[in-house]
Amino acid sequence: MKSSKLSFLIFLHILLVIQLFSTQCASQDFDFFYFVQSWPGSYCDTKRGCCFPSTGKPRADFGIHGLWPNYKDGSYPSSCDRDSLYDPSMLSDLKWDLQKNWPTLACPSGNGDAFWGHEWNKHGTCSESCLNQHDYFASALKLKRKINLLRILANSGKIYDLAHEQRIQPSEQASISRSFSAIYILLLIRMVLKCVCAGIKPDGRFYSLNRIKKAIREATGFIPGIQCNVDGDGNSQLYEIYICVDVNGSELIRCPVLPRQRCKSTVEFPYFGAIGENSSTDNGAMETVEVADDLELSAA
Repeated sequence: MKSSKLSFLIFLHILLVIQLFSTQCASQDFDFFYFVQSWPGSYCDTKRGCCFPSTGKPRADFGIHGLWPNYKDGSYPSSCDRDSLYDPSMLSDLKWDLQKNWPTLACPSGNGDAFWGHEWNKHGTCSESCLNQHDYFASALKLKRKINLLRILANSGKIYDLAHEQRIQPSEQASISRSFSAIYILLLIRMVLKCVCAGIKPDGRFYSLNRIKKAIREATGFIPGIQCNVDGDGNSQLYEIYICVDVNGSELIRCPVLPRQRCKSTVEFPYFGAIGENSSTDNGAMETVEVADDLELSAA
């Protein structure tokens, strides 16, 4: 009887030690993940344009750019295991989900394998202590389902005051308020506007960057990182949103460091349509995947 109890205690101790070492191993390799989603309308609405994947035009939704291991000091590991190359046969059960939620827009067009291979070889191999190749992509897809950015932004304005968004100046309000009837009309208009869904939508309008951050923070509990790019007219566009995730690739956490922001105080949220589309196969555009995820980082 005593020997069986002793064996059980030893077995339990071994399990605890294994769990401890596996956690330590993961934390030593990197500190957290950036889960990055991109708006396709902003990718395409630039001077370089874009090419739709051979599987068809992506839907009008934020697409996954990557799940990137990072350190708390703002640096990040890269291409950690050159012997662990991307193997599409390991992702056969995820292929449809990847095409839908992790599309490529680089030129020349492809089926996504080159993009996913780049992300695994450069970033995924640095998280192998926690996630194998299949789990790496599966974790990113689960995060995408958990964080529906388009819905979060669209729902953010259901009780938003549009009169405030239009920036009615105090001088204008004073002139309007000279008569009781004008005051009544103004109050009525405000009440109606507050009931209108004034969410943040890809409608080509400009939105406050702080408002975008607030909407995501209220939905996720954490302040996001945001990156912008520039359209053909020089306007700052909402491009990528960074959410920080634990080393297991499952739980959202407070960002130890945020990417250096390259946005103006108000940014355009462009349509995802014909603007900026490019059917060319200029090989120079192949570098867009590399350039897009090598962002400078600084402590937040």
